[in-house]
Amino acid sequence: MRHFRFVGSRVVKTGVSVFLTAWLCTILGWPPVFAVITAIVTIEPTVTDSIRKGMVRFPASAIGSAYAVLFIALFGNSAITYALAAVFTITTCFKLKLHAGLLVATLTSVAMIEVIHTNLLISFFIRLGTTTIGIGVSTLVNFFILPPDYRKEIAGHVNHIGKQTAISIESIFHRIFKGDRKHLGKDSELLKDLEKEIQKTELLSRYQKQEAKLHPLVGHDKEKFNVIQEKLKILRLIHDHIDNLHHAPIEQLSWTDDERSLILSSVDLLTQVLHHPESYSKKRHQHFQNQIMEIFWEDNIEITSKKTKHPTKFPPELIILYELLSIYELVEQYFE
Repeated sequence: MRHFRFVGSRVVKTGVSVFLTAWLCTILGWPPVFAVITAIVTIEPTVTDSIRKGMVRFPASAIGSAYAVLFIALFGNSAITYALAAVFTITTCFKLKLHAGLLVATLTSVAMIEVIHTNLLISFFIRLGTTTIGIGVSTLVNFFILPPDYRKEIAGHVNHIGKQTAISIESIFHRIFKGDRKHLGKDSELLKDLEKEIQKTELLSRYQKQEAKLHPLVGHDKEKFNVIQEKLKILRLIHDHIDNLHHAPIEQLSWTDDERSLILSSVDLLTQVLHHPESYSKKRHQHFQNQIMEIFWEDNIEITSKKTKHPTKFPPELIILYELLSIYELVEQYFE
């Protein structure tokens, strides 16, 4: 039975930010709602993002507050005031490319209309103050309390991607050799899911690199993260070669039974070491690689001497062997 994890680090940090923001605003006698809204959206995956987007949200909120004050002065607390404040805030933020602050600015603008009853100018500067508190508190909380660390999650994804890569290699090669197009859709789904996980892991990796600017990795931690980064790059390249095979127009293969058996055995070795990294043997790996290379050069001479035309102008045997040798080379780098 899987346990549902309700509280993550970002949830904890959001709660702390909201509490501290509301507490500071209460001490100052300012309405905390606007500061709390800003604090909630300022907790980003990295501290760098919190700072960068905070610098966008502050002027955006100022624009929204200014429009709220302007239209209240002109039309009072009416329906047209809400509409104009929202439309002008969105338009101005869009024109000034303050996209990260557009939502907060619009919420601030329309929410202010309900609570402004006295001096409009003072209300405007109070909103700027509450926005500053929300951004500042959230950024500091993101920096000091449970700072973002995605290394463990990245390592877990890389390990899972390796296993899913093994499944994709096995499925696609066996489908090609059996000439079974019924599983074409299944292979497409496998590759699509693999691509999604690789993209997600690459995003987490970028987050970790950004975070390393403020919380640098040193010594063994830095070396370990660099190794994981390199493995992820190699898995991305392996995925590309598998994808090439998946989309190659392969119809008929002229290999002998012995050659087919050898190639499938080499594929099985790849899937085995990706599933179970501890079983990797460089000597055995290179043995199969050399045997495949021999078939490649033999086929290269034999097949290209024929005048048979192929859809890609390359014989399917050479396409398969080239991609397989490329994967073998990458897997060797993966385990170095």
